[in-house]
Amino acid sequence: MTEKEIRHFHLFCGLGGGAAGFNRGEARIGNLQARFRCLGGVDSSPLAIADFSRLAGVHGTVMDLFDRAQYRAFHGKEPPADWREATPADIRQAAGNERPHIVFTSPPCKAFSGLLSESKSKTAKYQALNQLTLRGIWLTLEAWHDDPPEFVLLENVPRIQNRGRHLLDQIVPLLQKYGYAVAETTHDCGELGGLAQSRKRFLLVARHMEKVPPFLYEPKKSPLLHIGDILGRMPLPGDAVAGPMHRVPSLQWKTWVRLAFVEAGSDWRSLNKLAVQDGFLRDYLIVPADHRRNDYLGVIPWDEHTGAVSGRGLPTNGRYSVADPRFQGSAEYGQYGVRDWSDTSGAVSGQSAPGGGRYAVADPRNPSGKVFGKYAVTPWNDPSGTVISGSTTGQGAFAVADPRTGLNRGRGDDYLTAAHYGVMPWSATAGAVSAAAAHDNGRWSVADPRTASAAESLPHPNTPATVIIEALDGTWHRPFTTLELASLQGLVDPEAHLELEGLNDSAWRERIGNAVPPPAAQAIAGVMGQALLLAWSGETFLLNAMPIWVKPVAVALSVAGVVRE
Repeated sequence: MTEKEIRHFHLFCGLGGGAAGFNRGEARIGNLQARFRCLGGVDSSPLAIADFSRLAGVHGTVMDLFDRAQYRAFHGKEPPADWREATPADIRQAAGNERPHIVFTSPPCKAFSGLLSESKSKTAKYQALNQLTLRGIWLTLEAWHDDPPEFVLLENVPRIQNRGRHLLDQIVPLLQKYGYAVAETTHDCGELGGLAQSRKRFLLVARHMEKVPPFLYEPKKSPLLHIGDILGRMPLPGDAVAGPMHRVPSLQWKTWVRLAFVEAGSDWRSLNKLAVQDGFLRDYLIVPADHRRNDYLGVIPWDEHTGAVSGRGLPTNGRYSVADPRFQGSAEYGQYGVRDWSDTSGAVSGQSAPGGGRYAVADPRNPSGKVFGKYAVTPWNDPSGTVISGSTTGQGAFAVADPRTGLNRGRGDDYLTAAHYGVMPWSATAGAVSAAAAHDNGRWSVADPRTASAAESLPHPNTPATVIIEALDGTWHRPFTTLELASLQGLVDPEAHLELEGLNDSAWRERIGNAVPPPAAQAIAGVMGQALLLAWSGETFLLNAMPIWVKPVAVALSVAGVVRE
């Protein structure tokens, strides 16, 4: 075999997911075999570059790619005195003054994404951020204008084709001017990399027609995995062996309770099904788990056998009660019975006491003066109670069930809130891991079947805690840990250890969510390596069962022009 080196370079490289994936790329044509080598990467975040240097195996460069006008628009102030605009020469230097065969750019997608509202995305600040897409391509082309890279890629969210259409319409002719055929494609990183998340992305593929005449084929697709396929291979959250990135977030107790009542596969809207009376759940009671008293007040069906009879066989020590079908109602068996206010009483006997029959009544009148409306919520179509000087949510029915939630359902602007407190089933596929992935802004919790005991006593609703509540479906509804998100993103094998730069979970999650999944990048690198080996061997055609990439019917990238799916 003859080994051919394929060099790749990354702009807006982030923590290095794309570079790590390209390093693992595999391609072979005849006696030619590809070996991928990363020349470096550029990003404005020092922490991301520190991660990049470890994951990609080569030093990255901290560099701000804004021009001066874009810097002012984004930061709202002039740059510091020692700041200067990046030049094509700076880009060449960041690549070690070597020429790459593939340049992969993944500019910030925040303003193109549905995570940001349409109106906010149009502000000067975020328009400046969007313009990095065009500036990154221009810097790349000028850096190697005398010997262009064989492939130039631009990766982003699919919505760039709408919100960033005016930028793409400038980028495409710019690439064509330098001799590239251009195609706008969309793909699912989960299918390309065999992940347990569905992550739809946009990829603009530019192939230099003179240097690479062969067709570029699509990577092979794999079925999406289940969340449990990945998380089931990892230690339980909180296990010290997995490191600080695998800790369970400390949430308020009331948030844990909410998550426990969210149906797996649903979100906060599950809570609407619960009956709340006087500010409390009417049909459920949460008590601490106590393994010394398993099956507390357990009742055995009439047609089943009992467990071993112990020396303390009492109702409160185990399953020592029975569902007896031979029931004959009488005052004796009506002990502690409570009659409705509208019912007639039974016969008054000489033992008319609460423990001797149905001699208690559900009195709707409130002689005690207790505020039964505490934390009550008034329906939208009901009248309010009298407004008093202490009209707060803790004094009566001074909250309202307002139907005007503000969610723009169907328009895509409600990404962060529509799945509020969403819980994913263990056997489902996760959504795309975003930079803002947290338990309260999307489906970033999981119904974990590996439950354990809860706390010995119930904390105050606002008390921060890390607890396990066994939900109605018998699982533990909990947020994904940061390490689990990294594993779903393909950044680390479930059995492996990972610790990113810094000590902040939110910063870790942002860099993880912005990363290109390495397995997907590996698949892309493989087909590009195959096309390069074909070109270098003098071949122009390869019999391949996979469809030609970004073709509606049978249009190959060898055709000069723009192809859009």
